[in-house]
Amino acid sequence: MHPSRFVVAVAAATVASFVQPAAAETIGGNPGPAHNYICPEADGMPALDCYFDAVGHLYTMCKHVKSIEINEFGYEKSTDGANGAKSEYCVNKQKLNMAKPYQAALKEAAVSKQATEAMQSLQAYWLTSIADLAWRTGESDADYKARTMEPYDKFAERITGIKAILAVVKERTTPAPPAAHGKAKR
Repeated sequence: MHPSRFVVAVAAATVASFVQPAAAETIGGNPGPAHNYICPEADGMPALDCYFDAVGHLYTMCKHVKSIEINEFGYEKSTDGANGAKSEYCVNKQKLNMAKPYQAALKEAAVSKQATEAMQSLQAYWLTSIADLAWRTGESDADYKARTMEPYDKFAERITGIKAILAVVKERTTPAPPAAHGKAKR
């Protein structure tokens, strides 16, 4: 290939890599264009799967932010003054990010009162857990890390319970017969 053609080909490839799609995509019910931030492991899956993925994922996002504050300022000063502002912002942001997936998942779980109540309980526990990422006075490093890892097991237990409830409901529910279309033949 002639050097000038090579330069043109490289330039064209570079420009093509920066061209954005004409319209934003919707991925897993969330606006794209590049990836699904809220429930990345459940992209394109039903609302319950997205919500269940978001529970751990969004908790992790704020856990990482809190870890950065702790690394920057130490445990004792991680919430002094504006030192905790990043994690406070993260908690507020993730509560907003969780609103739509939670509402969509509640609609899917509405086939069972027990599943709906379990979903509400999971959401309440998630809200408590994400708000409780701050270090507690006198807490050792090991205790802090153990306490902030515990919600993952609790999330998994609750999610497994909700899935079991919904599986029983689906198993015991008889689908309605298909509706007759048009007039009956004589």
